[in-house]
Amino acid sequence: MSDAAVHDSQVFEELLDQIIDTDGKKRPIYADSAYRSKECEETLIANEFESQIHEKGARGHPLTDEQKASNWIKSKTRARVEHIFAAQHAMGGHIVRTIGLARAKVKIGMLNLVYNMKRLFQLIKRDLRAANLRCATSGEVRPQ
Repeated sequence: MSDAAVHDSQVFEELLDQIIDTDGKKRPIYADSAYRSKECEETLIANEFESQIHEKGARGHPLTDEQKASNWIKSKTRARVEHIFAAQHAMGGHIVRTIGLARAKVKIGMLNLVYNMKRLFQLIKRDLRAANLRCATSGEVRPQ
């Protein structure tokens, strides 16, 4: 644990310990270009992690089209994770004002449950819309 003022890149190696699945499999590391440094890349290679860190351009050396495409692919995964945190933040989830660890765990668990229910509803709604669209374009009659 560290102070909130400490940037994650300063405790990068400590964070890597938390990215191993329960079966011992190492997951790819997704991060924005703030984590792109020679030291971070060497740490990932030494610890046998797959780097999915965004590449960054510099003044006079913009990203190539290939690098932009690579960053776009990496962003698709990062965005899914960051949307979860943003949704939970909107529900008041970043501040836990409870007394006791057990109550804090229940609050966070309920927050996760509510998020998952909202997301399930969104996915069902999306699938129903897609099914209705397919029926409308093919002329099928959907049973009610």
